Amino acid sequence: MQREHSWFSVATLIFNRRRTGELLNVTAHFRPSMKIEDYGFISDTHTGALVGINGSIDWLGFPRFDAAACFAALLGNAGNGHWQISPATPVRSATQRYRGDTLILETWFETDQGKLKLTDFMPPRSGAPALVRMVEAIDGTVDVALHLTIRFNYGLAIPWVQRIQGGLTAVAGPDALVLRSTIPLQGNKEDLSSRANFRVEPGTKQTFALGWYPSHEKPPPPINVDDALAGTEGFWGDWASECNYQGEARDLVMRSLLTLKALTYAPTGGIVAAATTSLPEEIGGVRNWDYRFCWLRDATLTLYSLMQSGYTEEAEAWTNWLLRAVAGDPEQMQIMYGVAGERRLHEYELKHLSGYENSKPVRIGNAASEQFQLDVYGEVMDAMHLARTVGIRSGAASWALQRHLVDFVTTHWQQPDEGLWEIRGPRRHFTHSKVMAWVAIDRAVKAVEQFNLEGDVQSWKALREQIHQEVCAKGYNAKRQAFTQYYGADQLDASLLLVPLVGFLPPSDERVRNTVERIRQELMVDGFVLRYSTSGSESVDGLPPGEGSFLPCSFWLVDCLWLLGRHDEAETLFKRLVSKCNPLGLLSEEYDAKRERQVGNTPQAFTHVGLVNAARTLYAAHSAAKHRSQQ
Repeated sequence: MQREHSWFSVATLIFNRRRTGELLNVTAHFRPSMKIEDYGFISDTHTGALVGINGSIDWLGFPRFDAAACFAALLGNAGNGHWQISPATPVRSATQRYRGDTLILETWFETDQGKLKLTDFMPPRSGAPALVRMVEAIDGTVDVALHLTIRFNYGLAIPWVQRIQGGLTAVAGPDALVLRSTIPLQGNKEDLSSRANFRVEPGTKQTFALGWYPSHEKPPPPINVDDALAGTEGFWGDWASECNYQGEARDLVMRSLLTLKALTYAPTGGIVAAATTSLPEEIGGVRNWDYRFCWLRDATLTLYSLMQSGYTEEAEAWTNWLLRAVAGDPEQMQIMYGVAGERRLHEYELKHLSGYENSKPVRIGNAASEQFQLDVYGEVMDAMHLARTVGIRSGAASWALQRHLVDFVTTHWQQPDEGLWEIRGPRRHFTHSKVMAWVAIDRAVKAVEQFNLEGDVQSWKALREQIHQEVCAKGYNAKRQAFTQYYGADQLDASLLLVPLVGFLPPSDERVRNTVERIRQELMVDGFVLRYSTSGSESVDGLPPGEGSFLPCSFWLVDCLWLLGRHDEAETLFKRLVSKCNPLGLLSEEYDAKRERQVGNTPQAFTHVGLVNAARTLYAAHSAAKHRSQQ
């Protein structure tokens, strides 16, 4: 997969503008052309970075996903931290591609001088975290410009920079970086950055290794760049070789699975929803959230994709993470946690950052962690049931936890909640939440019946039927001929596409067919599915209206259409959706059809899960939709 862009060289713009005193604004002036889909993603399964098609790393937090970024230009400007390596002469075109089934990213520049290749990767951790950049000329002799601006604490803290042999160190508060470079860098007093201009010829390369360490310790020793590259290629290649999916669109499925693995925090098994915070769901809007945490719902659906594609080790690691994170009273179970199971995810705003394309506020932390969302109990029960069906050993502790979760659902399922979409308005009896309460009890019954576990199966069966009857009576609006967003409502909600996908009702049920058709007619805009209407007096989320189409919901519609026997429509929609991947195969949370661009945090696990599951529905014998709908 590759892509092409054309623009005047940023380095040339810097040179020209410098004479007019506008140096600090140059990259910020250039940056609006950098769409969300103009970035590639690299990761060491601890943290991740976004690398632009212009050779600039605009987002990176060390040492883990939710750490305070040292490069935060993505949410502000170049002065908030970035690291750009690109030709010093005008660029005719640029492409990006991954090296095979890996997270090694190559950016290729074509200039009048020749072709330049920039290779970026993060070696899997065996010691201190590191990011490696390699520059080499493929054809001709190419002049290169490097511009490094380090700003700790989300672009706020200017570090103390010192030269060392073969590089430099940067220190601010608890954080420190060490850069080891094959070329010398010069400090720039105007913008407190480091720069270099150099020339590369075929057969030679220049390398740069940026490592993080606690500021009270000594810098980590240098790494062997060639060995690190070989080790990184071997790590991802070996992991990819275990994939059992051989259907159509395999390249996209494999890239989605690699992305899901890359969003996993390896030390604990926690899976973050995305690598970024505050990328807007509408350009210029306020729906900007921090997604660098582990949602139980997202992680559960991610596990479906991984387990059914042959990756059981991740499922075992996540199960252990879950047991640690939710240990104790199930009434205290949160909908999300930090990557190590942290509960305190206090939300606050960064006033010094202008936001992506002036989309404010920039938020750190997530107040939704304090919400009550009934559906996550069903998601967790469903994932743990699937784990058993594919032979993953869960142990007595797992079933004990599930029993506690069932007890909680038994006594709380009739309460209103904030629902799947984490509304910031009043709690309601959301239909989807009640459906997932049914799933929680249903999977408990099946655990007893299929795996001879102990439980009050008769009482659970009675409760399962009670919930089912109530949802059908109160959640289905006969006048609207659809399941609606909450009890007694008229408005639709795309979460109700999950009614057949979780086995609550068969796809052949008239109410299911009606609901799918109403959602297709009323929530589908320009070929993509909205979560729900955010405008009008009936909007429930307590926020100003406006957001893109939600890509996971669009993939759910693919599943539903296939289950309804509308196979051609399902495949057509799937092809339309995957056409919106960036040329690297990456997707964010939403798509703005009017602007024809991705919006929301990226890369988004929930979206890539939807892609994998929809592809398996269309082209494989086993899929999440087929498995869950037959429960």
